[in-house]
Amino acid sequence: MNVLCRSSASKGYGRALLFAVLTGLLFLSAVMSLCLGAVYISPSDTLHVLLGNPSGTAASIILYARLPRTVGCLLAGTALAVSGAVIQSVLSNPLAAPNIIGVNSGAGMMAALCCAVAPASGLAPLASFLGAQLSVMLVLFIAEKTGAAKITLVLAGISISSLFGAGIDTVVTFVPEALNGYSDFRIGGLSNLSMARVAPAAVIIVIALISALALSNEMDVLMLGMDTAASLGLPAKQLRLVLLTLASALAGAAVSFSGLLGFVGLIVPHIARRLAGEESLPMLTASALGGASMLTICDLLARLLFAPYELPVGIVLSFVGVPFFIWLLLRQRGGRIHD
Repeated sequence: MNVLCRSSASKGYGRALLFAVLTGLLFLSAVMSLCLGAVYISPSDTLHVLLGNPSGTAASIILYARLPRTVGCLLAGTALAVSGAVIQSVLSNPLAAPNIIGVNSGAGMMAALCCAVAPASGLAPLASFLGAQLSVMLVLFIAEKTGAAKITLVLAGISISSLFGAGIDTVVTFVPEALNGYSDFRIGGLSNLSMARVAPAAVIIVIALISALALSNEMDVLMLGMDTAASLGLPAKQLRLVLLTLASALAGAAVSFSGLLGFVGLIVPHIARRLAGEESLPMLTASALGGASMLTICDLLARLLFAPYELPVGIVLSFVGVPFFIWLLLRQRGGRIHD
């Protein structure tokens, strides 16, 4: 009994330390994002502006350029990482992620269509969510009809992603002004954001994030398997649909203002599981903090590495994410990917 208590206390201490480090990293990355750029603004001047003293060039840079961009990074990173964590857990597939199974592309197509048909409606986040949900339902339908093997899920997602990618190209071909900065949207970028553009998506992200965290215990049971969860009295199919809907809402809202960012939802959940364990609540919390930090740091690198030129952050993520995905595929050798 004493051994178990010590083990539990040690695990609790380790997680508390992990969350403290991740929170510190998040704070540091946000401060660096606000202070660093073509014009350096000291932390004290930045704090002075944020506390309600907007005057001068520094205030304009922070309030109209860096603050919306930093908030966008934090929100999109959190949303994509938690979305990926939920998708991987619910589908029991380490290769699943919003960009891998077509969620991002579905959201992007509906966002493009909304911007083409009703550009001033402010409905892009809602349209993105509907597109993401449609992608998830299509991928699930195809995978279940063909045996639901892990590789089938990935291949179905790639096919759906290509289809919706063609849909985005079609919309932009007929309505070129539908997506301002189309190349940045396609690759994924966070330049030229405004708080007004981020705010509607922020509401969806906060609600979906709180809901996903609230269902973490049910997600633990669902991870035991659909049959086991059903035998324990859990409405397994309905719960899976609810969780995938929340994942779609998170990814769709992020895509509506950040573009088709990839790999955050693939990389961060894997790291979070290694650090925080398989239990859903700490894993989702670590994913949220890690995703926000990762995207903010990558965006900062995209702004600074080749200054005065700026890369879309999606390029930096691809340089990091593609080798990670290949490594993950190699880990699944020997046929285990079909389990």
